[in-house]
Amino acid sequence: MAKDQPEALATFAASARNDGQKPKDIGLHATDETEAIPTDPKKKADAATKVLREGVLHKDQGADEAIDDLPDRTRDTDPRS
Repeated sequence: MAKDQPEALATFAASARNDGQKPKDIGLHATDETEAIPTDPKKKADAATKVLREGVLHKDQGADEAIDDLPDRTRDTDPRS
């Protein structure tokens, strides 16, 4: 594991699972629980575009499906396994 910073959403989720307190093992470097999950940047951009379009147009643009296609950074199991 590289010395990357912990991913924010994973850190928030770990805190929620720890009675609202940031776990002591989460510092400036990612842990197994908070390391980044590789994601296709095109899928992230597509989801973000659809969310923004729905906000402006007030019509379904498929944002829910695009978001569901991305890894869930808040769950406590590894989506890569």
